[in-house]
Amino acid sequence: MENSAKTIWKIDTSHSEINFKVKHMMISTVSGSFENFDGKAETENENFKNADFTFSAKIDSINTNNKDRDNHLKSDDFFGSEKFPELTFKSKSFDGNSVTGDLSIKGVTKEVTLDAEFNGTAVDPYGQTKAGFEFEGQINRKDFGLTWNAVTEAGSVVVSDKVKLIASLQFIKQ
Repeated sequence: MENSAKTIWKIDTSHSEINFKVKHMMISTVSGSFENFDGKAETENENFKNADFTFSAKIDSINTNNKDRDNHLKSDDFFGSEKFPELTFKSKSFDGNSVTGDLSIKGVTKEVTLDAEFNGTAVDPYGQTKAGFEFEGQINRKDFGLTWNAVTEAGSVVVSDKVKLIASLQFIKQ
């Protein structure tokens, strides 16, 4: 069924962000982001039904506003950025409310489903058509080999296994 032309939409990185949140010592939340990422959507219709989404983020661009923590996250305890410089996502299905696809981190690929919100399209002052999306979901970092942890004196773990992913993405119609 390759008879209909697909429209390519590229991520507008200056109007997008990929963030994560993880509980620290089970009492507070640490937020971080990937500052260097790329991706696109391919669709055959204006409502993005069954669109294909792909994105990647450079692990070395991780930023939690703490240099020592960022370096620890890049180390083999967590992402192992030297050997695994990118995380990637490739969708398998998108129904408008959720997107399911393969998330690859540190050489491990797992199927994940993220809640999706399509915020519609608009034309900017320069005549470019933009589309906005919010994707949100939760993964278990240990599923991807990010297993480092420590226990406090009181017996609580330092880093939660659950990681919340939040991607606010704007795409530009090509």
